[in-house]
Amino acid sequence: MRLSNFVTLNTITKVMRRLVGAGEWEHAVKTFDELGNFGLVRNTKTMNLLLDTLCKENKVEQARIIFLELKSHIPPNAHTFNIFIHGKAIDVLKELENSPFCKPDAQSFCPLLKSCFKYGKTESWLCGLLDDMHKQHISLDLSSYTLLIHGICRANKCEWAYLLFEEMIGQDIAPRYHTCQLLLDEIKQKDIYDATERIEAFIKQMKFS
Repeated sequence: MRLSNFVTLNTITKVMRRLVGAGEWEHAVKTFDELGNFGLVRNTKTMNLLLDTLCKENKVEQARIIFLELKSHIPPNAHTFNIFIHGKAIDVLKELENSPFCKPDAQSFCPLLKSCFKYGKTESWLCGLLDDMHKQHISLDLSSYTLLIHGICRANKCEWAYLLFEEMIGQDIAPRYHTCQLLLDEIKQKDIYDATERIEAFIKQMKFS
């Protein structure tokens, strides 16, 4: 009976994670190379599983080298891009940006946006990232709007956060209650009455919808 009858991609993924976690990342790569023996295919999905496993175990450099070897015959996608962003392999990102096979999405930028707030770079870094997203025609989603509004409020720039609040409502993206309440508290401290009334009205509408 063929071994492939018993081995699934989920099983292989667990094997690779255990190998990398045990410090035997070379064996995990060998397992990926031998996927054909289990009736599985080396493709974008399985490559991403390997790269993600390596990055999560702080083997980013090894993941980078493997990706550079595989990219000529296995096309990356947006998830490949995100794996390296979370792994902070910034040197790979520009190469992925220029790839005809994948483009970043809003979630790709979330770890970088978090870094802006972590290091207090809400002027230079943050504006640059948002400009880059605009140039690449990447629209903010609920998660990225929430991240921005919370981070900008904590950076004492609630007027900017309020503009984002209005922007997301204008795009039919409903902010979460906690986000509204946080922004309202900050706006009240600045005595911005029109914005206060607008947020309070929105919260009231949320309660009755």
